[in-house]
Amino acid sequence: MNAPLPNFGTAFRCIRDEVSAEEWQARLDLAACYRLVDSYGMTDLIYNHITLRIPGTEHLLINLYGLLYKEITASSLVKIDVEGNIIWQPATSYGINKSGYVIHGAIHKARPDVKCVLHTHTRAGMAVASMQCGLLPLTQTGMRFVGHLGYHAYEGPAIDLAERERLVHDLGEHNAMILDNHGLLTCGPSAGEAFNLMYNLELACRAQVDVMAARTELKLPGAEVLGKTADLYQPGTRRPYGVLEWHAMLRLLEAEQKNSGYPPYWN
Repeated sequence: MNAPLPNFGTAFRCIRDEVSAEEWQARLDLAACYRLVDSYGMTDLIYNHITLRIPGTEHLLINLYGLLYKEITASSLVKIDVEGNIIWQPATSYGINKSGYVIHGAIHKARPDVKCVLHTHTRAGMAVASMQCGLLPLTQTGMRFVGHLGYHAYEGPAIDLAERERLVHDLGEHNAMILDNHGLLTCGPSAGEAFNLMYNLELACRAQVDVMAARTELKLPGAEVLGKTADLYQPGTRRPYGVLEWHAMLRLLEAEQKNSGYPPYWN
């Protein structure tokens, strides 16, 4: 008798009635975040991860390793602990990517204030991560990160658990970090805030690459202006950026889903 073929499909039964209301909302938020990263051109095939802690638990949600971000739904997300042990996953032959919990698990474990961690390998992000100067405060979007951005030296693909301590140290109290020669990372108390921070970090990197490609003299504001600008964008100064924007982002997704040909993220 022939062995059954592996199940590498993308249709997953809805588990809304099988989980708590808190877990289902977390699943909706995380699936929406994956779709938004795709909508704004920040994906890398099936690679990278976004994780979100389920409220009231030590469990995280993460993507199946093999799905495109535009295929991810609330019911397809895998539940793991901070050490990467799978607590629950849908019936499929896909698993999870080890580096997803090496990087993310370290941050979730060390930072109780962090509920969502987002990591990308975008063209602009990798370019700036390869520059000795790092991110420059060339634009208002980039200025928000002055004094609020960590850097982590490249140590190879993130599969070594010993790297966790150094990752956490380099992130410190920041919610954004550039992984040298690798990519970008943001985190926050919600999916919306982590996404908004990544959107702005990515935009700042794209602008920097464009400006430096123009090969003209760069214009930089003074230290006092830079410090004032950065402070105005911190969560406790005016408002936590990403909360108000999240509802608009969800409306965008709902409109896009109608003709996408992919299962809606809320399945």
